[in-house]
Amino acid sequence: MNRYSIEEFVQQTRQQDRGQGLFEMESERMLELNLNGALWTKMGSMVAYRGNVKFVREGILEQGIGNLLKKAVSGEGARLTKAEGAGQVYLADSGKKITILNLKGETLFVNGNDLLAFEPTIKYEIKMMKKVSSMLAGGLFNIRLQGSGMVAFTTHYDPLTLMVTPDCPITTDPNATVAWSGTLEPQIKTDVSLKTFVGRGSGESVQTQFAGNGFVVIQPYEEAYFQAGT
Repeated sequence: MNRYSIEEFVQQTRQQDRGQGLFEMESERMLELNLNGALWTKMGSMVAYRGNVKFVREGILEQGIGNLLKKAVSGEGARLTKAEGAGQVYLADSGKKITILNLKGETLFVNGNDLLAFEPTIKYEIKMMKKVSSMLAGGLFNIRLQGSGMVAFTTHYDPLTLMVTPDCPITTDPNATVAWSGTLEPQIKTDVSLKTFVGRGSGESVQTQFAGNGFVVIQPYEEAYFQAGT
């Protein structure tokens, strides 16, 4: 085989069946769904598919009037598409790294913009952090996932999990916060002194505080969800 030939390229990059089941990692940034039924996916995340598959946008009242009202102000990050049928669906989201978790009756919160896919056996609800009703903060809308099944979410670069205990609460930048355990209820914290800074640092005047027992997943990247002073 000639170096740099088309044949070599195809052999090195071609899709392979790794036998991982319903959720299969083609690479750390590409997820294959071996679909035989239905799965929820982030709107706009499908990059290819084969087989008899159709994509149905989430019904306007599928999760009740409460979720509908939250969707009106939460932006694209919380919008979902249901993939239905039989075949393979390939998902990706701006080259972000993908993490798969298998929930076993547990509850997990994921930032609405970072949720990539999940099984319909899992109940979901859009949640908004308290005390942010007067803020323009699309990134502070999150998805509560509860039940048993597979969930995939994305991060910019490698995720880091921080443990939270009653004697050691964690404070994070909401723009870098990806997910947290269902045992935690985050609170919005404002640091007035940081508002005096000019430029990029001023965005850190709004923080997220987690207290109790559980974990928080962060990423080494601040997504542009919330701008202080807006």
